[in-house]
Amino acid sequence: LKNTKNKTSVEDIKVLATNLNIPWSLAFLPDGRGIFTQRPGNIKILNNDGQVTNFNFQISEVKHIGEGGLLGIAVDPKFSENKFIFIYYTYSSNGGNTLNRVVRYEFKNNAFTNQKVIVDQIPGGTNHNGGRLKFGPDGFLYITTGDAGDPSRSQDKNSLAGKILRVDREGKPASGNPFNSSTYSYGHRNPQGISWNSNGELYETEHGSLAHDEINRIAKG
Repeated sequence: LKNTKNKTSVEDIKVLATNLNIPWSLAFLPDGRGIFTQRPGNIKILNNDGQVTNFNFQISEVKHIGEGGLLGIAVDPKFSENKFIFIYYTYSSNGGNTLNRVVRYEFKNNAFTNQKVIVDQIPGGTNHNGGRLKFGPDGFLYITTGDAGDPSRSQDKNSLAGKILRVDREGKPASGNPFNSSTYSYGHRNPQGISWNSNGELYETEHGSLAHDEINRIAKG
């Protein structure tokens, strides 16, 4: 982006990858490669030379339905030490209920091993599954969840739906969470973007109904 006399223009646009199948989330490995999810259930790597590597890793239990499927991905800030990558996806439970979960893998030599579910039974549906994963400046993993089409769940502090969750690498509630649970904030419709400013303040993007999308500054609780 170039800003000249209060006008912003885009210069030198370069296409990095084509023929992708609903790419949803992108994170970067310490060596500069991008690792990204595709909603139907597979993961690819964007190499430093611009080539895309498909290493045939498919999460078989992913339920690609509506806005659900293989969604968020986060590379651990301590990846060089622990090799952890975290993934958020939609699946079917016993009885056919649609749910979401967060899974931790070790990623070594282009292979995912040692799968561990760290947060499970997040309500899911055709729409409003949330799904963004990011590590905050405090070192905890933040997880956005949607209301799964039922707004009352957002106000229910006993539900994982319609929340921003904050947990450690094992999925345990982070110290200092406001309700003695994994919930960091509640009352969300379908949050799918989070970021922090230079002061460490958390912001999120919230999808509205057809319009009225929001950018919110999040206070704990």
